Amino acid sequence: MASDSYDVLILGGGNAGFGVTVPTRNAGMTVAMVEERDLGGTCPNRGCTPKKVLVAAGHALHEIDQAHVHHISVSKPKLDWAALIDREKEMISGIPESLAETLEERGVDLFRDSASFVGPNAVKVGSRTIEAKHIVIATGSRPRPLPIQGAELMTTSDEVLSDREQPGSVLFVGGGVIALELGHVYARAGTKVTILEVLPRLLPALDEDAVEQIRQESARIGIDVHTGVKVARVEKANKQLRTIFATDGKEQAVVSDRVVNGAGRIANVDHLDLDAGGVAHDNFRISVDAYLRSTSNPAVHACGDVLSGPPQLSPIATYEGRIVGANIVEGPKNKPDYASLSSAVYTVPSLASVGLTEAQAKEKGLNTKVTVSDMEYWFSTRAYAETKAWAKVIVDEASDQIVGAHMVGHAAEELINIFGLAKKHGITATQLRDFIYAYPSFSSDIKHML
Repeated sequence: MASDSYDVLILGGGNAGFGVTVPTRNAGMTVAMVEERDLGGTCPNRGCTPKKVLVAAGHALHEIDQAHVHHISVSKPKLDWAALIDREKEMISGIPESLAETLEERGVDLFRDSASFVGPNAVKVGSRTIEAKHIVIATGSRPRPLPIQGAELMTTSDEVLSDREQPGSVLFVGGGVIALELGHVYARAGTKVTILEVLPRLLPALDEDAVEQIRQESARIGIDVHTGVKVARVEKANKQLRTIFATDGKEQAVVSDRVVNGAGRIANVDHLDLDAGGVAHDNFRISVDAYLRSTSNPAVHACGDVLSGPPQLSPIATYEGRIVGANIVEGPKNKPDYASLSSAVYTVPSLASVGLTEAQAKEKGLNTKVTVSDMEYWFSTRAYAETKAWAKVIVDEASDQIVGAHMVGHAAEELINIFGLAKKHGITATQLRDFIYAYPSFSSDIKHML
């Protein structure tokens, strides 16, 4: 029965919010959730889950393109883009309803409305005011707005995943994860892709050498990447769009069917009236302590994509949500540890990482052994006709512990979890190398990467 007072009020019905419900309901607390859109948030509805359906099609196109290596003759494939989008929508269609059933089973009240703070412990939800001992901000993220003339002509990644018409050409403003993942799908489907990045290189948070491998593969499949650019404006050009940008002071222009905002995402908090809740922020980020509590209002907690430091990934959001829930139940005892959390960029092939980059290890003054493996001519690479296979593993010389691992290709999105597991549980590089793996397999090559 919906009430006007709860122990815990969660703003946002995504992975982070659902993570909060587990420890709090197990402790018998009264819990409510507010979500005005579809339950599950960005990942299952407008992000990683539907995107992976498109990425799977990209993998299939790549396998067909490499069929000749296996002496298989095939005709040129033709992707029915509209049918692919329909398949994607069909696969995710039941998620919000399933999550609503989960909330009901857990005994969580759900409010389908907008929310904004009206006090330190009070939130206006639609036309009613709800008070709570603990309020959790888990409202996720939204596309980063770009201060570019003509920005209103751009589409977002959300819209790309609903667009049933395959463009002949597309330009991404921003060379982040979204641009590379969707760019690889588009390029393999026959769309001409251009990526413009304002920074000197793509994906600056990831290992520079690993990113270079993806840049090379992107170029191989026809993606034009321009870094260190300044985008001046986007304008209409008959039925297309013209993007004007400068590189080294020289102005250039690219005409394309679509221009997509690929500049990443920011915290979706501008509608919450954080000031009314006494929640410290800088208009984009909420200030939290080590326990994910607001630094100015200890009754308020934050988790998921609204946080500014950690990667905006669904498993991390769930992890943070459970930590917030545990701290609500037990008091501020639990801190997130991101050191062993793996991540992947789902290009084709993928780029996967865990731990420190080589540059970060050097900045920390660590004495490390860095093993770089160009696996182009390894048997497993050639057997599966991989177009790119590369790895870098960083090991602490004194402790023999894995400091970081970065891989491209070679089932990187799967193998990286083995390195993450080793890092989490203190399995040494020697133990990882000496483990007996099924052979022949990609994982059996791990012993040669150390």
